[in-house]
Amino acid sequence: MFERYYRELLSFLSRKVSDRATAADMVQESYARVYAAQQAGEPVREPRALLYRTARNLVIDQGRRSEVRARYAEPEDDMASDEADNTLGPTAFEPDAALASQQMVNTILAAIDRLPPRCREAFILHKFDGLAHAEVARRMGVSVKMVEQHVKNAVAACRRCRQEVEEGASTAAAPLQRRRKRDHE
Repeated sequence: MFERYYRELLSFLSRKVSDRATAADMVQESYARVYAAQQAGEPVREPRALLYRTARNLVIDQGRRSEVRARYAEPEDDMASDEADNTLGPTAFEPDAALASQQMVNTILAAIDRLPPRCREAFILHKFDGLAHAEVARRMGVSVKMVEQHVKNAVAACRRCRQEVEEGASTAAAPLQRRRKRDHE
């Protein structure tokens, strides 16, 4: 069967896809699928017809894949400008970013530890345990207003801590950024 229809099917597919190598791959795939059908016990009465039907389906599938790729592909001018960005992984996975993130988390946790005990308790119950202000107030035996004030103070302390770290990081990064800029010039 292979020798009998190969050239004929290759010629047919070459006209459909305009690329001889792709057509040869499709011929191979067509034969593989027909062979798999035979091995599965399905009777193949017209092998030539099944080969052509399989080949046509492969051409249709390839056309659909090409349409999807074209629809979601970036314009070429954007691709050229972002070529370097596409080769990099997410910045969160870069060692410097991961270290900075870990340091930020540690600093904020230290700021939470420095909060007054009742303020820290209200903040943790609300933010980490996900309890509503009313539930936190009930558990702590204080008013809802007091819980709101504790949470507000804790959030402000975390925000101040974060700003201090970010300001320190930008000040520390400035000489490095100037050095990198100088090295690339």
